[in-house]
Amino acid sequence: MRKIYIFDTTLRDGEQSPGVNLNMQEKVEIALQLEKLAVDRIEAGFPAASPGDLAGVNAVARAVKNATIVGLSRSREQDIDAAREALKDAQDPCLHLFLATSPIHRKHKLRMEKHQVLETAEAAIRYAKKYFDKIEFSPEDAGRTELDFLCEVTEMAIRAGATVVNIPDTVGYMTPSEFGNIFKTLKENVKGIERIQLSAHCHDDLGMATANALAAILNGADQIEGTINGIGERAGNTALEEVALALETRADFFQAKTSLKLSEIARTSRLVSKLTGMVVPGNKAIVGANAFAHESGIHQDGVLKEKTTYEIISPETIGLKESKLVLGKHSGRHAFREKLVDLGYELSEEQVNLAFAKFKDLADKKKNVSDEDIRAMIEEKLVETPEVFALETIHVSYGNRSVPNAAVRIRTNDRGTVEEKAEGNGSIDAIYKAIDQATKEEVELEDYSIKSVTQGKDALGEVHVVLRQGDYSAQGRGVSTDILEASARAYVDALNRLIEKRKSPARSKRDNVTLI
Repeated sequence: MRKIYIFDTTLRDGEQSPGVNLNMQEKVEIALQLEKLAVDRIEAGFPAASPGDLAGVNAVARAVKNATIVGLSRSREQDIDAAREALKDAQDPCLHLFLATSPIHRKHKLRMEKHQVLETAEAAIRYAKKYFDKIEFSPEDAGRTELDFLCEVTEMAIRAGATVVNIPDTVGYMTPSEFGNIFKTLKENVKGIERIQLSAHCHDDLGMATANALAAILNGADQIEGTINGIGERAGNTALEEVALALETRADFFQAKTSLKLSEIARTSRLVSKLTGMVVPGNKAIVGANAFAHESGIHQDGVLKEKTTYEIISPETIGLKESKLVLGKHSGRHAFREKLVDLGYELSEEQVNLAFAKFKDLADKKKNVSDEDIRAMIEEKLVETPEVFALETIHVSYGNRSVPNAAVRIRTNDRGTVEEKAEGNGSIDAIYKAIDQATKEEVELEDYSIKSVTQGKDALGEVHVVLRQGDYSAQGRGVSTDILEASARAYVDALNRLIEKRKSPARSKRDNVTLI
């Protein structure tokens, strides 16, 4: 298949997002992750913009060994010299020159005629060619440039020594058919076009950046420029992860693919989001929190039977472990039953029906129903737990200058009454250690919470704990005016529930699907 080169400009165009300001260390951290992602070219910044940007580009150039490092430059000798300094330590440096070519930019920004644009750009490319083997030239706002003039500019850039000519849809104005036609026209009409690579740089002002980039590929583009998570000026750039997965998933249609290590996409997305402070929307394609989540009962039923019914991309492809079936008011009986199995419950059909009705009532009141909600609902009403252990007495000794210790008396089914003592780093820790010794059960305390049931100094305190033992977990509840006693009762209650689950082990029929 035809290889599509990936030019990542997260550190340059992405950093131009309002409110984003990466320091040198953060730039290097992102660049090294982009290297793991196997990006072909990394645009590290605009060296002439500030001394800090120059230093940042130089730091990236020194750190990255397996990607071309690119520095942006206006068509000015002083900018080119700044880029030379920034890229002097790069193993594979490239200069990215640009000059606007559209009528609106020529008239209002540059105040140049066409011949002046050509002369200025050519002089800059020839000057840069003295110092750089790789030069990319971008006619800024190419999308709104006259096609015949764009062909003329591209031919000039090839003669002057450019190795890549980039066609930017600078303001996100193009439609896919229009943008694709630009590449088709250049391929058919520009002399020497076979000697260079054509690149596409799209913005998302009308929400068509990815579509435009893919249209460019279909019409001969060799390289796509964009950012991780689609960040960038205004509405952002082409999201590189979207292009990569479109080519991977629809290889039959595009007959082209990138060399990206796709399993690094999720990790790269999280890093960029964290360091830029730009939160990825939940509904963002590929990397959004909901990209592999299903709440609709119809969808959940399909995914549980065969993933490809509603998932065209495997979450493992981008480095995620599993899909998510979100339990909410739209969820169906199939997903709910699988959640019960996942939590370790084996219920009769009658109990499942009763539990599902209660779940639907709860889901009407809460957007997402948590595991703890379901545990409480099941264990409070539907499952009667045999009492293997019973707390008879508890004694706690504690002072701010002494080590807390606890003594418990536990009635057991098989050993009669057992008494044990233990020390801990707190009163509750000491109690739980003493109970562990008395019951001889090894468990992990996953969650502990306290709330007041009534008001006043003599209020009842309610303690909830979640214990895990291997693949099983159970919730326990204890109520008392003494919070230490309530804690002990909740722990023993959870132990009894764990033992009951062990007697009737439930096996999950799911394969790589997490329900939340």
